[in-house]
Amino acid sequence: MRRLIDFYLTNARLLREGLSDVGIQVYGGVNAPYVWLKTPRNTPSWDFFDQLLQRAHLVGTPGSGFGAAGEGYFRLSAFNSRDSIVEAVERFRRVVG
Repeated sequence: MRRLIDFYLTNARLLREGLSDVGIQVYGGVNAPYVWLKTPRNTPSWDFFDQLLQRAHLVGTPGSGFGAAGEGYFRLSAFNSRDSIVEAVERFRRVVG
C-alpha cells in the first residue's frame, strides 16, 4: 500500500513542479493526489476547461464545480500512469507556457 501511495504522490509532485515551472500558481498535491492551480490570467474555470480540452486534449475539474469560492481555480488528479502524467505536463506547457 505504501508503494502505491508514494507512486501517486510522486505523480502529484511532478504535476506541481511542471506547472510551477511555467509560472502557474499551484496548491496541494503534497499529502493528497490532487493538485489545484490558479487559472492563468483569471480565466473562468469552465473556459479554462474548454481551452485545455480543445488545445491539449486534457481534462480536469473546474473549481467552480466545488462552489463559488472555487471559481478561477482548477483541479488535476495524480491518479494515472507515470507516462500519462509526464505527457500531461508537456501538453500543459504547450498551452500555457
